[in-house]
Amino acid sequence: MCALLLAGQALAEVRVPALIGDNMVLQRGVRLKVWGWADPGESVAVEINGQRAVAKAAADGRWSVRLQPMEAGGPYTMTITGKNALSFRNVMVGEVWVCSGQSNMEWPVAASMNGDREVASADYPMIRLFTVPHKVATSPQDDAGGKWEVCSPRTVGGFSGVGYFFGREIHRRLEVPVGLINASWGGTPAEAWTSRPALEAEDILRPILERWDRELANYPKALAAYKDALAKWEDEAARARQEGKAVPEKPKEPGDPTANPWLASGLYNGMIAPLTPFAIRGAIWYQGESNADRAYQYRTLFPTMIRDWRRAWKIGDFPFLFVQLANFMDAKPEPAEDAWAELREAQLMTLSLPKTGMAVTIDIGDAKDIHPRNKPAVGFRLALAALKVAYGKDGVHSGPLYKSMKVEGNRIRIHFTNVGGGLQARGGGPLRGFAVAGADRKFVWANAKIDGDTVVVWSERVPKPVAVRYAWASNPECNLYNAAGLPASPFRTDDWPGVTAKNR
Repeated sequence: MCALLLAGQALAEVRVPALIGDNMVLQRGVRLKVWGWADPGESVAVEINGQRAVAKAAADGRWSVRLQPMEAGGPYTMTITGKNALSFRNVMVGEVWVCSGQSNMEWPVAASMNGDREVASADYPMIRLFTVPHKVATSPQDDAGGKWEVCSPRTVGGFSGVGYFFGREIHRRLEVPVGLINASWGGTPAEAWTSRPALEAEDILRPILERWDRELANYPKALAAYKDALAKWEDEAARARQEGKAVPEKPKEPGDPTANPWLASGLYNGMIAPLTPFAIRGAIWYQGESNADRAYQYRTLFPTMIRDWRRAWKIGDFPFLFVQLANFMDAKPEPAEDAWAELREAQLMTLSLPKTGMAVTIDIGDAKDIHPRNKPAVGFRLALAALKVAYGKDGVHSGPLYKSMKVEGNRIRIHFTNVGGGLQARGGGPLRGFAVAGADRKFVWANAKIDGDTVVVWSERVPKPVAVRYAWASNPECNLYNAAGLPASPFRTDDWPGVTAKNR
């Protein structure tokens, strides 16, 4: 009887998702949603910084209130009162960013460049850190789990390096509290982070769903077959042991697709959907390695994911900033087609979406390691993009980006945006990384020189050039920068089909 009474009391308590808690940061300057669960019909009051809002729980127990915009500041205490009372302390109001992607976003501060020193100096009580636990789900979830922590040498070591270095720069520049929500998982593709309705709406993306639907449909039969094989093996193994013979190989259990982090929409459901009621300024994203063999498909997939998130948050076209893949793998002696170059191109093309920005990292990768350690530079370059895209600050925020080309006899002149005070060949000497082709589509290394805010490209081997490529390789040798010290993005002027054009 007592146990039943206690259980009933527990069910009656007002609850909130993990995102609402001690040490959280609320987004400044916007109306804020606070939500949770209670008994149907229960009245719930939320109070913070002189505001009070009241809601009544619906028939399904859900409730939510809207708070009026607040300026940056704190610390505050938020109280939520129904049949019980919750109190959350050390709450700040400032800038909130979601940090997502695969392993290069997940890569921790402690394992980044100068990790020990960075951890030891990470005493930033106005920066708050929230890591979303890994979770795959077949339907959108209400709560992600996790907790907010104050940034300190004790808490920062395992947090996203790119996220922390980005947030630190935003905090230093704007002098406001910053909340960072890390929702990342190594080795995962973009389709796992995109909702099913969004994937279904694009013909080129439907093969992804079809593959996973087959996996899901076949799993029960495969599991049943495994259990039969396992029972048979156990009998055979026992008999072999009794007879002193070698035990046969044990059957391999089939993987459960509902637990696979590659499951289409699985990480969106488990790790992104629970965040979407929480007000944010924007998102930073580092991912693409797992989609490189389907780079042409990524041209549709990546913008689809961004629009999908923006629809889910219902706050308009919030700033979405991303990292272009860094240089990786052995350098190639001659110009060649390349899947990673095509993935970088897909990322570059995504800048056509409003309020997007890209950090070029073609100069800070590692040929032997897909996880380059210079995360401070990545975070800094993302912050430069945020200062422009999210906050409207003046200043150079990007390296040179290809704008247009013009054939001038046996040469091609390339025009750029974001020249940032002028073009430069980093380290002196001639420009490297340019290739040129004629109508035969055979690229050769080319001469290149800076002429004002343009680059002129030519080769004696190509008397009638029609196309130019720059840094078109997994790990190119390239040195075009602007005066602000930011590298030019790889690009090509042609649209000839690449090696990933048919991959779905």
